Amino acid sequence: MVYAWASFHALWRNLRQSWMQAMMLRFYTLDVFTKHRFAGNPLAVALEADGLSDASMQAIAREFNLSETVFVVEPRDSVNTAKLRIFTPDRELAFAGHPTIGAAALIAHLRAPDMIKGRELALVMEEGVGPVACAVWQDKAPNKADVLRARFELPQEPVQYEAALDLGKIAAALGLEAADIGFATHVPGLWSAGNPVVFVPVRHAGLLAGLEPARGLWDEAFGVAKGLAFVYAPDAPADVPGYSDVQSYKARMWFTSPEMREDPATGSAAAAFAGVMMRFESWQDGTHLVRILQGEHMGRASEIIVGLEIEGGALTGASISGAAVIISSGEIRL
Repeated sequence: MVYAWASFHALWRNLRQSWMQAMMLRFYTLDVFTKHRFAGNPLAVALEADGLSDASMQAIAREFNLSETVFVVEPRDSVNTAKLRIFTPDRELAFAGHPTIGAAALIAHLRAPDMIKGRELALVMEEGVGPVACAVWQDKAPNKADVLRARFELPQEPVQYEAALDLGKIAAALGLEAADIGFATHVPGLWSAGNPVVFVPVRHAGLLAGLEPARGLWDEAFGVAKGLAFVYAPDAPADVPGYSDVQSYKARMWFTSPEMREDPATGSAAAAFAGVMMRFESWQDGTHLVRILQGEHMGRASEIIVGLEIEGGALTGASISGAAVIISSGEIRL
């Protein structure tokens, strides 16, 4: 009887442990588009999320309350690496840049930590816009062993949409004068590489610090993009590994969801920015990089690198790259 009772308890412990494990969801958080902890754009990534309902994913994303939370599930096509479900606290997105960079970097780090040291590892992420080709590698320097880097090829070509944009309303919504809008040949426009965004050039980077977004005027100015506005200004050229005098811009990005939020780094806007660059700048054929500095006014400085491939005066390919740092890991009790 004693033996049977002990066996029963052992079986119960094993069953309870299996049940508890099944009720746990493993997650990591990362800071994306930065080499430094507590900068860039925070991201939560939940692993092995198959079986979670849409409502559960939305509830977990609301609990994290970050701009985006990624749920990694098995891909539909087994040749691909994973499928990403991307949620804001309010809705699911078909595509987003910093979740793609962060999730790809984390998955490569967990599955092939030795392979990404000193060379690029290719991955394909399934997202709402289709397969997204990514590459992940790790800094060689010993003091940067925990800094991951990733790049993805734009899943959609950036396109400009016809939109009736009122400069006076845009300026008022940002706390600017109409004369502050635009520089060189750059003028406001509605662009998308997956998520439509109104791009607003301003005369110089000093104006960015003094922007005062007015929520009451925002929807009328930027409703055509569901409240997404990317404000940018030229910055001094910079050196990027392998390139010198890289064209640089400083930027700030706001969205409404429904409250107004500023975003420290916006990969999907940077993807559409490739189209802005082709529209308003002159480029020779070849490979070019553009650097975007964002988030410094929030205390979360970020750096996004846009790659342009130009042939015959046309954009034949574009990419987004940046660094990511793992911040925390844990389990969610479901």
